Amino acid sequence: MGVDDWRDRVSIDPQICHGKPCIKGTRIMVSIILDYLKAGESAAAILSQYPTLKDEDIRAAIAYAAWLAHEEEEQPLHTQVTVRKSSSTRTCRTL
Repeated sequence: MGVDDWRDRVSIDPQICHGKPCIKGTRIMVSIILDYLKAGESAAAILSQYPTLKDEDIRAAIAYAAWLAHEEEEQPLHTQVTVRKSSSTRTCRTL
């Protein structure tokens, strides 16, 4: 899967799942796939839960998340980030 190939498999449509990113042709949100992966589920387990998915869809969900993380580096989505270091807390604000 190339850098931008996730766009072939992920869609964002305000009429489907309130505009949340979904695998094209389904109502399976990218966040669901990422939650399964975060919980330690294998791709095979996810595919067995959602038979309409393909392995490429799981890779596209990961690629979308990576793209989103890189986009946030360019244009932060958060207005405040708190970093805890030992006994002190430092707050950074973005403009």
